[in-house]
Amino acid sequence: MKRAGHPRKPWSLHRQSGLVLLAVLIFMLLTTLGASAMVELQRTHTQRAKEAELLFVGDQFRRAIKSYYSSVPAGKNQTLPRSLEDLLEDTRFPMPVRHLRRVYPDPMTGEADWVLVQGAGGIMGVHSRSTLSAFKKREFPVQYRDFQDKETYAEWVFVASLN
Repeated sequence: MKRAGHPRKPWSLHRQSGLVLLAVLIFMLLTTLGASAMVELQRTHTQRAKEAELLFVGDQFRRAIKSYYSSVPAGKNQTLPRSLEDLLEDTRFPMPVRHLRRVYPDPMTGEADWVLVQGAGGIMGVHSRSTLSAFKKREFPVQYRDFQDKETYAEWVFVASLN
């Protein structure tokens, strides 16, 4: 028997609004997850770019220190620079010599706050203050084979070979 007066509705208005709310919540969840993944991808890309820049800048310091040490004015002994500024303007010569274009900032910290590696009366090298974990741990150029398996950027020490 049929009941009169109460037409049956398969989807009530209340049930439809619940589905719409569920769909909106799922959309927001997926959007948030996607945005989080994009932020992490960008952070990784930025850190890898800074790593490459650190290798370039560290090499510039290493080469400049070696150039300073190898450039000897007549009648003088080989010496290491006493400061990074000595690399910018080597006043041991009548015409100052530039071994480095500028004191580059550390790409990892954004500041020119290098840790100086001292030895033999002057600066032998530099390294970053950053304790961030390094992404690159393998396949370094020959002069940086000691960087293999180092955990942080502070362990990447750029030292001039004085041979």
